[in-house]
Amino acid sequence: MKVYLDLVIIINYIFDLILLLSVNYILRRNASLKRILLGSLGGSITLFILFLKLNMFWLIVYKFVVSILMLLVTFGYRDFNYLKKNVIYFYLVSMLLGGGIYFLNSQFSYTNNGLLFNNSGLKISYGIVIVLALGVFFKYMLAFKDLKNNYHNYYKCKIYFDERNYIVVNAYLDTGNKLKDPYSNKSIILVEENKVKDISKQKPIYVPYNSLNNHGLLKCFKALKLEIDGLVYDKFLVGISEKNFFMDGIDCILSSNVMEGLR
Repeated sequence: MKVYLDLVIIINYIFDLILLLSVNYILRRNASLKRILLGSLGGSITLFILFLKLNMFWLIVYKFVVSILMLLVTFGYRDFNYLKKNVIYFYLVSMLLGGGIYFLNSQFSYTNNGLLFNNSGLKISYGIVIVLALGVFFKYMLAFKDLKNNYHNYYKCKIYFDERNYIVVNAYLDTGNKLKDPYSNKSIILVEENKVKDISKQKPIYVPYNSLNNHGLLKCFKALKLEIDGLVYDKFLVGISEKNFFMDGIDCILSSNVMEGLR
C-alpha cells in the first residue's frame, strides 16, 4: 500500500486548523489567525509517530502532550481552568468531527448485498467530508443553549489611549456593572492591571466607589475611545483591577451603559 506523506501532512494540517478554528469560535477566544496557523503547524508533530515504535499508552501520552502544546501556542495560558476548558472543547470537536468524517466516508465507500458489505472503492473527497462534518458539528453545537447564553456577552475590544497607543482585550458585558465617576458622570470599565502597564506614565484619577461589602477609591485612567465591532464609545474611564477576574479568558468588564452608547 502506498502512503503519500505530503498528502497526509496536508490533511492533518487542515484537520488541526479546523479544530483550532472551531474552539476559537465556540469559546470566543479571539486568537489571531497567525497564532491559529502556527498552532496547527505544531500539530503536524504527531506525524513523527509514523517513524516511532510506541505502545498504546505512550502513543496516547504523546498525542495528548502535542495537543496541549497546540493549545498553548494558539490561545496562551491564563490559568488552569482556562487551559482545561480549551482541552475539553478541543477533544469534543475532535470526536464529533472525526466521527462525522468516518460516518460519511463509510456511507460512500461500502455497498451491501444482503449481509455482505463490499468496499466499492468510491470515496468522497476528504475536503468535502470535512466541510460537511464541520457543518453538522456547528448545527449540533447550536443546540446547546447554555453555551450560547454563557458566551454571547463576550466581545473583543480595542481601548485607545491615543491614536497610536491602544490595547486589545477580551471583554464581558456585566449588566450589573453600574460604576460611574460621580464628578464627570462617565461610565467605568474594569481592566486587569497587567493589561495596562504601558499607560502607567499617565496621571491616574481616583474615583470613590461603594459596593455591597466594600468601598474605597478606584484608580482610573482617561481613554480616547473604545471600539467594539467597528462601533465607538468615548464617554468612559478605564478602572484598574489589581486582581484577576478569574473568568474564562476575560480581562475586561464592560457595563451596559457603554454598550448603549456605542455609535
